[in-house]
Amino acid sequence: MKDFIGQRLVAEGMLDPSDLERALELQKEQGVRLGKVLLNEGLVSGENLYRQLARQLGVEYLDKIPHKEVELNLIKDLPIQFAKRNHLLPIEEKDDVIVVVCADPLNFYALDDLRQLLGKEVLPVLAAEDILLEAINEVYDRASESAERAMDGLSEDSLGSFAQEFEEPQDLLDASDEAPIIRLVNSLLFQAIKERASDIHIEPFEKEVSVRFRIDGILREIIRPPKRFQNSITSRVKVMAGLNIAEKRLPQDGRIRIKIAARDIDIRLSTIPVAHGERVVMRLLDKTSVILSLEDLGLEGGVLEKMNRLIRRTNGIMLVTGPTGSGKTTTLYAALTRINRPDLNIITVEDPVEYQIMGIGQIQVNSKINLTFANGLRSILRQDPDVIMVGEIRDVETADIAIQASLTGHLVFSTLHTNDAAGALTRLLDMGVEPFLVASSLVATIAQRLARVLCRNCREAYQPSDAELDELGIARDKVRPEGFYKSVGCDSCLGTGYMGRAGLFEMLVVDDEVRELIVQRADSVRIKKSAMSRGMRNLRDDGVLKVIDGTTSVAEVLAVTQEDAL
Repeated sequence: MKDFIGQRLVAEGMLDPSDLERALELQKEQGVRLGKVLLNEGLVSGENLYRQLARQLGVEYLDKIPHKEVELNLIKDLPIQFAKRNHLLPIEEKDDVIVVVCADPLNFYALDDLRQLLGKEVLPVLAAEDILLEAINEVYDRASESAERAMDGLSEDSLGSFAQEFEEPQDLLDASDEAPIIRLVNSLLFQAIKERASDIHIEPFEKEVSVRFRIDGILREIIRPPKRFQNSITSRVKVMAGLNIAEKRLPQDGRIRIKIAARDIDIRLSTIPVAHGERVVMRLLDKTSVILSLEDLGLEGGVLEKMNRLIRRTNGIMLVTGPTGSGKTTTLYAALTRINRPDLNIITVEDPVEYQIMGIGQIQVNSKINLTFANGLRSILRQDPDVIMVGEIRDVETADIAIQASLTGHLVFSTLHTNDAAGALTRLLDMGVEPFLVASSLVATIAQRLARVLCRNCREAYQPSDAELDELGIARDKVRPEGFYKSVGCDSCLGTGYMGRAGLFEMLVVDDEVRELIVQRADSVRIKKSAMSRGMRNLRDDGVLKVIDGTTSVAEVLAVTQEDAL
């Protein structure tokens, strides 16, 4: 029968006869089904294989699984690990028979187990393995408890033993532990990932505890657990991070690695003692997220063209500036991904390594063993790099090494904490770097902010008032016929009116006039005025363009560019 499916694919012109012979040889060596070999070797598409297999076995083939219509009572007694391991999912009940989507209808043992578990006959239908696994995650996501429902299970008995550690990250949807505190913490993590939260704040007050999520840069309260469960919740999180649960007087930092619906999540945990207990903040990082392109970040037009040109230089320093959480590292990752190719040696030193990029060497800063940015940068220079990325320039030592690296034929990317692009130049001078070194090594600085993007499902067009146009500094003839858009709020955006964020950018290219001002130790205001007189667009100007094209709202741009007085 294994040969038969191969022959059918050949007869249909979907598989070359020589490829079939090679696949049969590999099948003998590996001892797996022929279909798996064909997919692993990329010799046939999954859709073609499964369609032919369905015809051969006389079962229905599904190219899409209606996971939103799956009856959740069908999976309430079916562990997700069983469904994933055996690649099957019950989706509906017809005439006392359960329709089960599976990737292998010949897995009779699993189907028999499912028949006994559900207490009814099962009817297998076929679907591709990747589509099925995605549907399993979606259905179990939907069935997972929310934090509010998990909190309903808390009782005084919940304060008993609940500590549980695991070496390998466990998918929280697989967790079968019934301890209410554990279920509450797991539900908070699951809900945070589902709602695209970047941070979870657990804040103790005199009579209650507040749990807030930061979504698109804005904090929003989720639940208020009873005060008596405060220590148990904090201790559970600290156990997950491997911290000392007995130490409540000192700040502690740790990391948690978990899986939620097959997504690898890295969590940075910080605890500090406050007046009414320990305050906990968790920074969530989804390692399965795709690194965005420069266009996806919001770079466009002349700024994008300059960026593409500058990141292909062979030497110099490019700095990205902005406050914490403004997306500086994401911009650098996008730039590195754009130029990453086999003939370039790219090495980074970061704190922490947020995303792993194939083909790039990434060093994690570790202050406990004195692996600082400066020491890591020194080591990188002995690795024959072409491009270097330093997570942040925090001191004059790191700045000096970075500048010397750029002057000796390396392209260096890094970040600084300043309000605007011109401020990065004066910040280096304030650190103690010589003006002539800054002038000769720096090629550009980019300031950025993140503005929330209007939800496409509910945004509403309107004609702006004269006051709004005056505040933005634009003429009415620049406004499109449909006008501007404002936030409304719907289920898709959780009632906020916004979905995701885009960058506002200010790029200052260091030309001869700017170099002269640096050598003269001119202040940042003078440098910024000089650059704008020659066409530089500031943060407010970039925001205005995104208001005009309907990306964001007037209120959002005014909020994130308040300090832009020029």
